[in-house]
Amino acid sequence: MLLSFVGKNNTTCDKSFNTHERNFVALRIRAKDTLSLDWMSRFIACILVSLAVCIALLSCAQPVHFPAVSRTATVVTGAEQSERYLPLLKKLKVAVVANPTSVVGGQHLIDHLVTNGIDVQVVFAPEHGFRGEAGNGDKVADGKDPQTGIRVVSLYGKRMKPLPEDLRNVQAVVFDVQDVGARFYTYISTLQYVMEACADAGIDVVVLDRPNPNGHYVDGPVMQPAFRSFVGMNPIPVVHGCTVGEYANMLIGEGWLKTEKSCRLTVVPMLNYTHDVPVAIGSRPSPNLTNMNAIRLYPSLCLFEGTHVSLGRGTDFPFEVYGYPQFPDRKFSFTPKEIPGVAAHPPYEDTLCYGEDLRLPKDSSYLENTSSFTLKWLLNAYRNYPDKDRFFNSFFNKLAGNSELQEQIKRGLSEDEIRKSWQSELTAYKLKRKKYLLYPDVE
Repeated sequence: MLLSFVGKNNTTCDKSFNTHERNFVALRIRAKDTLSLDWMSRFIACILVSLAVCIALLSCAQPVHFPAVSRTATVVTGAEQSERYLPLLKKLKVAVVANPTSVVGGQHLIDHLVTNGIDVQVVFAPEHGFRGEAGNGDKVADGKDPQTGIRVVSLYGKRMKPLPEDLRNVQAVVFDVQDVGARFYTYISTLQYVMEACADAGIDVVVLDRPNPNGHYVDGPVMQPAFRSFVGMNPIPVVHGCTVGEYANMLIGEGWLKTEKSCRLTVVPMLNYTHDVPVAIGSRPSPNLTNMNAIRLYPSLCLFEGTHVSLGRGTDFPFEVYGYPQFPDRKFSFTPKEIPGVAAHPPYEDTLCYGEDLRLPKDSSYLENTSSFTLKWLLNAYRNYPDKDRFFNSFFNKLAGNSELQEQIKRGLSEDEIRKSWQSELTAYKLKRKKYLLYPDVE
């Protein structure tokens, strides 16, 4: 969708340039004819030629204009626009990447496709499973969907990427998964592997776009290539500010797909979505993100996964608190418990932890908590941790996307000082991101 959009602008620009080029040539010929005239006539002719060139150049510098978006209109997801993708899938053998967020008007996308006569051959399950039956980090097994009998292939277990035999007889792969806009949220890594496999097999990819609940800002350190992993595969910041559809376009445009073949991509964009208005989503994107407050806090609190501090897994409020058994401030406490399918043996299971409660009063808006990425809670936890040499674990640098952040915290730098170190790369990324936006931006 993005490439055809740009191509459309380029075509308009070329026509405009050709028109003014003809004017330019005509003026150039007339200028040649005036060589026998006096110096004033030649001077005027030169000015006219210069003006023609300027007009031609300015006509090509056309800004990208997005359609006006009403701030009160309801966002319509790509999946909810059946008329735009069902005709593409008719008579094709289809695979689908889906999870519990893949919903169309209260009906799961798989059921919706089958009901409408689409031949779904296989379902690919990302982290947490097709029906959301797996907790954080739990491996997802292959099997069959009990409701439809369709084969389910895990992309979070023995393999993260579809094998050629998984795609045998498949002609198109539909991706419809709700993301939360953080680099280490693994659904965009699954997207990349699927696009690579489809490119190698010559299979079309159709992305049904959904809102990014953290898409109203871009922030955090940009990942360094040496720290590439499944929780960070490309040089993007912690909060990347893209929808899944925009990110798919970026994967192609920046050449980040690890394949020599091109990926045939179609994005079904949303209606009434804009990056400058924070959007709430109506379902849990994963078992431990239970509400919008946790989703807003997730980019900042997930760094605790790289430490020996609990972020509330095994409680009713994961990603809304953090704590440790020996923190000195005892005003707030919680005790993690095993929750089947959500938190299997969470850190400090059955152990009282003291920390900070980041939940909001019931009459507050989740936007009051944070609308930006912050290190303040991580820095506070480090200051209060009794054995600082054991604060970090080996996962931290992968989440941070670099080794510098850990060293900066150990040196006692303030958040402002740390932020300055990543600003130049963040600014460069923001400019790069704008090339792939499908919706009005925040800046």
